[in-house]
Amino acid sequence: MNMKSQNFRKSAELFGAICGGLLMSLPAIPQVLAQESIPKINPCPRIFYEEPHNNQVVVPQGCPPNALTERLAAQGLLRVPATSSQEQTRLGVGTPEPGVRLPRPNPGDQTQQLSPGAISTDQQLQPRQTPSATIALTNGMVNVRLVNETAANVTFQVIGDTAPRSLQGKSDVTLQNLKAPVTVTFEREDGGQLIVTPQGSSEPGSLEVTFKEATNATQGRSAMRIERNGSVFLN
Repeated sequence: MNMKSQNFRKSAELFGAICGGLLMSLPAIPQVLAQESIPKINPCPRIFYEEPHNNQVVVPQGCPPNALTERLAAQGLLRVPATSSQEQTRLGVGTPEPGVRLPRPNPGDQTQQLSPGAISTDQQLQPRQTPSATIALTNGMVNVRLVNETAANVTFQVIGDTAPRSLQGKSDVTLQNLKAPVTVTFEREDGGQLIVTPQGSSEPGSLEVTFKEATNATQGRSAMRIERNGSVFLN
């Protein structure tokens, strides 16, 4: 009987050790499954290639160019982004992202603080003409006041810094602390052309840019570049 009791005790201890090891490993299983279920963020979502963003948003570096990116690159305003990586291709340019919309500014908020550190210096306007204006920068920084004298809304974007934003007709907005060099694009939302007039302000490091309606396409301008030396170019 003693031998049977000892064998039974050893079997019970072995069974208990196996069950204990299984219980200790169970909490790790959901954690592994949770880690595998976390989706990777698509850096080149399909929304960049759908209207209206196809003609209003410059895609990030590494994504295939959309219509606006190709148009600005053809005008010499941007370097065409490199082809997407294999990882981005695997994630799938064009993966639908329901509910994703680029934010529109509050019309009542007419002064917008921008982060100078986020501005890309890789996207450059290549000046091929004499400057349209020259200003004195303040520690390499500039404030830009956009004045829309047309009756139409104007969409503008600080390349590499902001998403497209809308400036209502007969209104103005001030972009603060832009670090030169910097490129700003703009277009009338009704498809018309803009006469763009930049001029230095009475305040140091400030530039005022006025939008007026153009009567023909040759007068139209769609981008402005401010260089480190304060030269302002239009295209």
